[in-house]
Amino acid sequence: MKQLKHEEIKNNQQKFSITIVCDAIRTPENIGMCFRISESFGVQKIYLHETSPLLNNRKVERTARNTINNIEHYRYNDFKKLINKLKAEGNKIVGVEITNSSVSIHNYNFCTNEKIVLLLGSERNGIEDINLADVTISIPMYGLNSSMNVINSLAITLYEITKQITLKR
Repeated sequence: MKQLKHEEIKNNQQKFSITIVCDAIRTPENIGMCFRISESFGVQKIYLHETSPLLNNRKVERTARNTINNIEHYRYNDFKKLINKLKAEGNKIVGVEITNSSVSIHNYNFCTNEKIVLLLGSERNGIEDINLADVTISIPMYGLNSSMNVINSLAITLYEITKQITLKR
């Protein structure tokens, strides 16, 4: 067995109709990792709130590892206006958040939606207006802790979405 070097790996590159909305995420490493994880899973676009760190921030650049230019990205200042625009474009708005009506990620069929928007809440306050989401999904946890890092949640969610979509093809 031999561990492969980056230049030896040939991924099946593809893009999915997935958009990420980072709702006022302020930690530079989380923004950088959002790009890195999203690029790995073929995400189409990322929206960053105007209060999120700039993309030329050293910590953002270091954690993104040259993926920023591979994904369309935009800044926004009005959450409600952005979500309503994305809904009007035919996107299913999925909040990655624990609510009293969240569906377990294991039980949600992502294949019923052609275009998906994942809402990621800020580290402190969660999603600004959770009621704008069409559905919220949660990731089952089996320890005492009731939450995990927003980017870990994103990675798990993107894995589940792309697994469902590619298995259906």
